[in-house]
Amino acid sequence: MVISPYLTVVILGWIAAQGLKYVFAVIKTKNIGNFRQLYTSGNMPSSHSACVVGLATIVGLLHGVDSALFGIAFLLAAIVMYDAVMVRRSSGEQGLAIQELIKLGKAKIVLPRSAKGHTPVEVLVGALLGGLIGIVVFVATQ
Repeated sequence: MVISPYLTVVILGWIAAQGLKYVFAVIKTKNIGNFRQLYTSGNMPSSHSACVVGLATIVGLLHGVDSALFGIAFLLAAIVMYDAVMVRRSSGEQGLAIQELIKLGKAKIVLPRSAKGHTPVEVLVGALLGGLIGIVVFVATQ
């Protein structure tokens, strides 16, 4: 059974980005037990960006950048990366501010989780990683 190059790119993009998040966290904290980085959102690099850019890359290479399918994949990638930097990052910063306000007020409530978005650099590195994986998978399938 041969797995689809489209799914291969997405799966490898996710695994590579999440694995790199763990590596960067270990380097930064000098703690090898930070396994949460293997599945959490936010931080370097963006796994969402790696997946959607990898998908757009393989679609562009297999079907051409003038195909409707590439246009759809490109739009999906643009929306996901915009959302990571502008929407999710903003809501994460607001969540952190709310947590701080709750702490200042010494309220007896459980602190809400604050979802993290991405900095532009985290998205760029994820996109570059995804593009590279897309090219590698394309070459490997030819």
